[in-house]
Amino acid sequence: MKKFFAPLLAVAILYTWGCNNAPTDKTTSQTTPATSEPAGAGQSGVKDDQSEKNVVQVAAGSKDHTTLVTAVQAAGLVDALSNAGPFTVFAPTNEAFGKLPAGTVDDLLKPEKKDALIDILQYHVSLGVYKPEALNDGQVLGQVNGGNVTISKKGDKIMVNGTANVLATIPASNGIIYVIDGVLTPKK
Repeated sequence: MKKFFAPLLAVAILYTWGCNNAPTDKTTSQTTPATSEPAGAGQSGVKDDQSEKNVVQVAAGSKDHTTLVTAVQAAGLVDALSNAGPFTVFAPTNEAFGKLPAGTVDDLLKPEKKDALIDILQYHVSLGVYKPEALNDGQVLGQVNGGNVTISKKGDKIMVNGTANVLATIPASNGIIYVIDGVLTPKK
């Protein structure tokens, strides 16, 4: 019996001694977070001045889209629109929002109107990238909210739903933005 336990005891002692004397280089096991953003911040929390801007960052950098950015923030859609996409976004200008009946924007920004705001904003977004040269007159695009928009195209002029003119096209890292002069309203 002693012959059996003696080697086993020796192995146990060597194992214990070996584990206690393992190198402890603490610098190799420490990690530094990539950003100081809180957990759960999503793509919108990534600070990167090197890469092309996503659709939210492009809009946030535009003096003509402050109302749109405020609405996207109020709806809680910043992270969704900051993700990989790809998206085609029809982005109404501040002037376009100003054409709505008085009080409409303020009303939509109320917390109790969040669902209606989300529906309207998602009606401005298609999944996929639809470049101007790929759009055709009469083409119907499915929107994120489940509705559809119809494209009118005459030469280089593009209109959405017969009411919103495309003023500019801006590429983004996760899609394309069409700056429009009207707010698209989903059919009920």
